[in-house]
Amino acid sequence: MIHNLSDVQSNNIGKNTNIWQFCVVLPNAKIGDNCNICSHCFIENDVTIGNNVTIKSGVQLWDGVCIEDDVFIGPNVTFCNDKYPKSKNKNFKLEPVRIKSGASIGANSTILPGVTIGRNALVAAGSVVTKDVADNAMVMGNPARIVKYLDNKIK
Repeated sequence: MIHNLSDVQSNNIGKNTNIWQFCVVLPNAKIGDNCNICSHCFIENDVTIGNNVTIKSGVQLWDGVCIEDDVFIGPNVTFCNDKYPKSKNKNFKLEPVRIKSGASIGANSTILPGVTIGRNALVAAGSVVTKDVADNAMVMGNPARIVKYLDNKIK
C-alpha cells in the first residue's frame, strides 16, 4: 500500500510494503518486501532497504544508507553521510552507513557517517553512534558505548 498523500517515485518497492502519508521516496531507492515506512519519512536515491524493515516516523535516509533485513529504525533517528558538511558542496565525500540484519535503533539516535551497526545490535534511544557497533552489542550514550552483549540473538 502506498498512501495517496505520499510521493513515491521509485518502482523498486517490494510486495506487501506499506508507505504512509507524507513520505518521499526518490526514483532509485530500493525497498524490500513486507516493510513499513511510517509517515513523514524521506528516502534518497542511493538507499537500499531489505525485507521486513520498520522505519518509524520522521526518519530521513540519505544516499549511501544500506539497511539489511529485519531491522527496526525508531522515530526521528538521524543518519549522516558527510563528516564535513558544507552548504552547496557538490564534491563532498559520501561515507556510507550500513545497518546489518536484525539490528534495532532507538528513537532520536544519531548515526554518524561511515558507521556499520552489527547484526542483532541494539542502539538505545538518544545515542550518538560515532563508530562501528559489534554484532549483538547493546550501545548507549553520547558517544555510544557498549554496555553489554545480548544473549537473545534474533537470527
